Amino acid sequence: MNSTAVQEAAYAIGDQRWARDEPGFADAIAKAHEHHSRPRCLCQLGGPGIDMYVARVLNGFTVKRMPNTGRQHATTCPSYEPPAEFSGLGPLVGTAIVENPATGMTTLKLDFPMSKLPGRAAQPPSASSSSSVVAHGHRLGLRALLHYLWDQAELTHWKPGFAGRRTWGTVRKLLLLAADNKCVHGHALLDSLYIPEVFSVEQRDVIQSRRQRLWAHGAPRHGQPQPLLLMVAEVKEIAPARFGHKAVFKHVPDQAFVLDDVLYRRLGRSFEHELTLWGTEPDVHLIMVATFRVDEAGTPGIVELSLMLTTAQWLPVDDGWDRQLVGALVRQGRSFVKSLRYNVPTTQALVCASLLDCGPASYPLFIDREYNPEASPSAEITEPNSDNPEWRWSPTHGDMPALPLRQQTDPIQLPHPAPYSSDTRNFPDIRITPNI
Repeated sequence: MNSTAVQEAAYAIGDQRWARDEPGFADAIAKAHEHHSRPRCLCQLGGPGIDMYVARVLNGFTVKRMPNTGRQHATTCPSYEPPAEFSGLGPLVGTAIVENPATGMTTLKLDFPMSKLPGRAAQPPSASSSSSVVAHGHRLGLRALLHYLWDQAELTHWKPGFAGRRTWGTVRKLLLLAADNKCVHGHALLDSLYIPEVFSVEQRDVIQSRRQRLWAHGAPRHGQPQPLLLMVAEVKEIAPARFGHKAVFKHVPDQAFVLDDVLYRRLGRSFEHELTLWGTEPDVHLIMVATFRVDEAGTPGIVELSLMLTTAQWLPVDDGWDRQLVGALVRQGRSFVKSLRYNVPTTQALVCASLLDCGPASYPLFIDREYNPEASPSAEITEPNSDNPEWRWSPTHGDMPALPLRQQTDPIQLPHPAPYSSDTRNFPDIRITPNI
């Protein structure tokens, strides 16, 4: 391991320096949590360290960055995050997303209901580019909540060493870890969150039992509003059923979800572009986030939904241009963070991704989707050491230009620490492994 990697993996706790893989580090952060002391990340050479905090996760502990400090870390540090204004996260921090380092809890304010009154009609899909979700800028719609969980799970981060190591099992585990210590409507998010585990015929009965125990939280209650459950799953098929329509998800082959006719029609209108790209590109994943209810017979029915496309590496993309750029970054072995829109519509310009291998600052990459007859037919690339480096591509004017050159070789990276505990009672099919 080179010296740079050791520096990036180090924390100061009191007067002692610790590497995250060093024996005794788990006990050290447990004591730091008990005494309410803050570890300091030493990723910036020669600096005093950047304050972190210790949070309890899965009956263990992990070190997390303080709110709004991600950009202070070195770009090679696992705690680094591009500036919030590079994505749609900025306006939501401190309003829709309120993190409390003292308790380790994060409160999320949602703009969609988590209960359903008897006889109330289904809600239209959320978060299409033309939906009214943007009017509720200080609350999370379904798409924004999915983006937040994807960000927190660091499924927006990519390094060459991740190739071939992300599976649905890994995605699920990281999303569940990201949802821990999150609170919605006064309740733990995990109590209502269903993410299908990898299906196995041999484990069918055990998987069904775990699923039914969670779904029991959404059982109808006579004379009371019915609690809704939240689902994140990969779509396999949306098709007509014998009565109405159905959504079938990968890893849930034994249970279809009901879509009523109104919701099905709205789905096609609101997400036409996503459905078209998914239908024509075999290596694209279609992720659905939805609230759903369970009827008296145990059949799940979707109430409100939103969709998100990802690449084969589970990196989110908005459209074909996004997919082309992200695909080039992956093929060229670049290190980057994919920006997400949250409540920002696709018609508004936003950083597509931020390169982390161009020097001490992240290098934003823009896609100019709107046709501008005065724009240059070829994008200009500013130098990484300039005050405002950026790369722009106008697809309507020509092919994608060359990407900025790497300015340094990626140092050896230690992935984000998994919680220091072997207790996985909350997620019985999860093994704690390094984050990829």
